[in-house]
Amino acid sequence: MDLLVGTVTLRPYVFAFLALFLLAGLADLGWRRTLGFAGCLWPMAWLSEFSSTRTGVPFGLYQYTLLTRGRELYIADVPLIDPLSFGFLAYASFCLARVALSARAAPRSVIAVVAGVLMMALDVVIDPLAVRGDRWFLGHLFTYAEPGVYFGVPLSNFAGWVIVGVVGVGLYLALAPSASGRRAWPGVALYYVVLGFNLAMTIWIGEWVLAGVGAAIHVAVALTIVYLYRHSGVMALGPESGRIQRA
Repeated sequence: MDLLVGTVTLRPYVFAFLALFLLAGLADLGWRRTLGFAGCLWPMAWLSEFSSTRTGVPFGLYQYTLLTRGRELYIADVPLIDPLSFGFLAYASFCLARVALSARAAPRSVIAVVAGVLMMALDVVIDPLAVRGDRWFLGHLFTYAEPGVYFGVPLSNFAGWVIVGVVGVGLYLALAPSASGRRAWPGVALYYVVLGFNLAMTIWIGEWVLAGVGAAIHVAVALTIVYLYRHSGVMALGPESGRIQRA
């Protein structure tokens, strides 16, 4: 119980995002499919983390410092918060992909790929900030075997995020009776809340170049989404139902 309390108190922002995911998922997918979505992502995310700390696949080789062992929950050498985070990041990306493509028209495989790319786009801000965790309240959580070219993060890490996102969302879509949900907008809001938090923390520690690059990337992402949205035959998100309606 002490470890569970410590996990929450050490990373309250993660559990705030997790709560928002559960609320958004309940309104969008219902509780069964929300838990099913999490069930598709969490085990695979943990396995990917476990593998990467030993073989470098798929995120590149890194090690957790274990400085918080005894203060928060770990599964082997992976902090519990890491696989938990993948669930809400993938769900938010899945919602944004549905809005961009119109879930009623786009093949499930395309939705999964776009969701994976959108999740990776979040990580271009998240991981460089996490590498600098000793400068904010995340702490010195992990370290790469060799610093990467993108603000200390290896490019293999971003490829790994795409793979996990595509496979995890793709698995959910293969098992779910329908690719569409009821309300995509809460998940889209979650995507930008997570992005805003990480950009704010990047600015707070004085990494202005990193914040500027991350913001520029997401401006380009947002413009691409608007373009895809307008050219996918989507008219609007219903103000009451939040369903994706086609023209």
